[in-house]
Amino acid sequence: MEKFVEYLDTAEKKLQIADHMTHVTFPLIKDKRLLLKILSEISFVVLNCINAILQYEYMYKRIQLTRDAQTNLRIFKEKCAPHHKLTEQEVVSMMNILDLAEKHKKSPFEFIKEGKVVILSENLKHETVTIEKIKWFLINCKSIVKKIRERIKGRP
Repeated sequence: MEKFVEYLDTAEKKLQIADHMTHVTFPLIKDKRLLLKILSEISFVVLNCINAILQYEYMYKRIQLTRDAQTNLRIFKEKCAPHHKLTEQEVVSMMNILDLAEKHKKSPFEFIKEGKVVILSENLKHETVTIEKIKWFLINCKSIVKKIRERIKGRP
């Protein structure tokens, strides 16, 4: 099996997990810290989608991959995303998810306030994670995964 298919299958499985956690588990237990776990699952979906597209394009020799992740991300945004008919909003959403997940990983302090999870950076700037934001990310990820699956089925 091609590597890009494995990445896409993994993305779909993680998307199902994140969707279940959002719509079944979270309403049941109502623990706001679960939002951070869902966020990390969604970021894993985005990374697998990006890797699937990069591997697909590399296999058809349309791009060259490098060892530098930032360079590969730039190649994805500039060359691959338009070719796979991802909208600017979808690409921005993907980058927002990755950025928020990275802030969560690097955050020295997080707390819950008024039903939101607040992530503080080292310079005390804050980001919030809400169930509404998570649901919006999920909707975008579902659309992205669907577009990628359709594009790969209708090769090249």
